Amino acid sequence: MNASPAAAAARTEQLLAQISQFLDQRLPPAFERALRTVPRHLFLPDRIWRRDGEGGYHLRDRATDPEGWLEAAYRDTPLVTQFTDGLPTSSASMPSMMLRTLLLAGLDNPAAPRRVLELGTGTGFNAALLCALLGDSAVTTIELDAALATQGQRNLRTAGHAPVVVRGDAAARLPDEAPYDLMVATFSVDRLPPAWTAQTTPGGRIITPWTSAWCRYGTLELTAHQDGGARGRFHAFAAFMPMRHPATTSPATGPAAVDGPVHQDTTALSPWAVAGGDLDAEFSIGLAVPGVSFAWDSSGEHAPVRLEAADDAGPAWATVDYDGRHSDRFTVTQAGPRRLWDEITAAYTRWDTLGRPRIEQHGLTVHPTGRHTTWVAVAGRQQTVREDHAHRWPTPSTSAAPVAAE
Repeated sequence: MNASPAAAAARTEQLLAQISQFLDQRLPPAFERALRTVPRHLFLPDRIWRRDGEGGYHLRDRATDPEGWLEAAYRDTPLVTQFTDGLPTSSASMPSMMLRTLLLAGLDNPAAPRRVLELGTGTGFNAALLCALLGDSAVTTIELDAALATQGQRNLRTAGHAPVVVRGDAAARLPDEAPYDLMVATFSVDRLPPAWTAQTTPGGRIITPWTSAWCRYGTLELTAHQDGGARGRFHAFAAFMPMRHPATTSPATGPAAVDGPVHQDTTALSPWAVAGGDLDAEFSIGLAVPGVSFAWDSSGEHAPVRLEAADDAGPAWATVDYDGRHSDRFTVTQAGPRRLWDEITAAYTRWDTLGRPRIEQHGLTVHPTGRHTTWVAVAGRQQTVREDHAHRWPTPSTSAAPVAAE
């Protein structure tokens, strides 16, 4: 089934209404025009997956369920477009989040940037919106996955757009069109690759979804400086898939075997306080305690409810057990070179003492050396959350190169 122009137009109006309702504002005219001229269904494969609300995914197959596929294509919801080894590795992002990001970039402004780099082509839909707003010649997009880069370019051409599409690793080397006035990422990062700040025009901006092992949420907006550094704040919206690198493997999760003593104690800090859905608390902990993820275990095998924390880069772990009776004390077990629960408790206590600052009160400074300083602004004063030194990024397996036109 091919959607007729009239059907696509009607679905687009429904999508616009959903977006306006979600954002609690009507989109600027330029954004409405862009969405009306970029049919979303042209950028989706024949098989797409929606979350089923129970931790899994529901398949919509265009061949067997064309109406269901088209309905999913024009809903304001993220859609998984690719699985690798049973895990989702590419998606069509929630349209309202994409447009909110472009609003944050100021692309409805007459003084919009002249040269834009999109990091992560994916389906090509976001690049098409950028083209509709700024013109094809202003847009370059880079994609690590060769198949996605080719398909993204094909989708863009079908929709009538021809930006520069590049196959390469956005963390390691950027296209030769640099420097850029604006970089917009379609995946999340937990620190900025040096190439991003080095190849952004001074005064230009970098906007990227943010992630930490503890809290996969937030959007970062930075302004590049003349010295190669950058500074900006976080915003409380969006959760995107993390950046992929060539030949990377997923870290193991859960308690691991550790040589050395296991320490057991009690704590008055509730595990739900740090991992129960308070995004302000979880975001702050994610900044202060890097590389530590959590998982809930309600199987009853060890305790009625257990919170597990694990160092994604090493053998350290901690568990916090609720016995089903006492909500004022919990059993804590820790092992490994890091006392994870002690670090989590210190981060939460500091956040609580500072008056429980919101995500929007946190910011990041990227120094010219590559050092990252996360900070929080409270009562007009900036306080450091954490200092992270330069990170060695993986060497690219291939150089950035334009995708050959078909």
